[in-house]
Amino acid sequence: MIKKYLLLFILGSTIIGVYAKDKKKIGILPVPAFGYAPETSTYVGAVTLFTFNLYADSVTRVSNADFEFNYTWNKQVILESTWNYYFKEERWFTQGKIHYSKYPDSYYGLGANSTELQKVLFDSNRSIFDINVLKNVGKKVFIGLGLSFQDYNKVALTNSANEYEELTNATTIGPAIRLLNDKRNNILNASSGSYFTASFGYYFSNQNYSKLILDYRKYSTFNKQFIFALRCYNSFTIGTPTFFDYSLAGGDYFARGISYGRYRDKNMGLVQVETRIPVYKDFGFAAFGGASTIYGDYANLNQTIKPNFGIGLRFLIDKAESINLRLDYAIGSDGQSGFYIAFGESF
Repeated sequence: MIKKYLLLFILGSTIIGVYAKDKKKIGILPVPAFGYAPETSTYVGAVTLFTFNLYADSVTRVSNADFEFNYTWNKQVILESTWNYYFKEERWFTQGKIHYSKYPDSYYGLGANSTELQKVLFDSNRSIFDINVLKNVGKKVFIGLGLSFQDYNKVALTNSANEYEELTNATTIGPAIRLLNDKRNNILNASSGSYFTASFGYYFSNQNYSKLILDYRKYSTFNKQFIFALRCYNSFTIGTPTFFDYSLAGGDYFARGISYGRYRDKNMGLVQVETRIPVYKDFGFAAFGGASTIYGDYANLNQTIKPNFGIGLRFLIDKAESINLRLDYAIGSDGQSGFYIAFGESF
């Protein structure tokens, strides 16, 4: 089974790679992947990052896509591809993700005060498709529509009886309206500018529900080399979502050091900050930290704050497009920690 997935990865990378060799404005960065995260344990695999700069104008920023295969010590198989693509003169923008995984996982129920005693183990097959198409309406403001599809099937408990009624097969699909104001100078490694997106979606499932997501980021450079990054993120749910679509705290792109999905509830808010400092030639250093909270209603908003902090190394692997290979070690709340490797920054 693993050989089949690895063969698909190699075949896909080869096909795209052959095409890309004939295109001077397409960059390819294939590397092996390894690391440790609370939700996966140790993982190995491969990832290929593609960068696109196809238009000879001064407006269009560099686009990117990646294709990743991972196998973890928890016997998880993960195939994923994401993209961020600007059309000529940034008149249009598309962003999305395709994901498939066979995923033994842990579920602790809802709430920020869940404990290890509430933990159950379950298996599932996961398929995710998410696409957004937006039009530039001026001054780097994009407005458009998105479509999201998520399917969790073959959900089965592996260590105990099901204590959670919501932990079952489920499918969601729904449209979203999205506003994006993206003034970053670089999608993968911003050193100046800002980013704001607001998305409101309505999802059809066993019980229909809606979701509002707000994401703001700000980047500044001091002394022409010290980068400071700030992120404020909020996710609000109206109605009762499927168990996998509750707001989730943790993970590489939210609160490093906390297991992704360890805490989940209807709403989530976080603040993350990071400083990136050059050290010697193409090597740099990063320090980061923040706090996150999840809650079912506003009365419990300030009751459970989850801190996280960490350090990392940066290796400049593409000078032309200013792309780093990132290695981060983070410590989260309740004795959690994680080691992460990725192209580009966490935010």
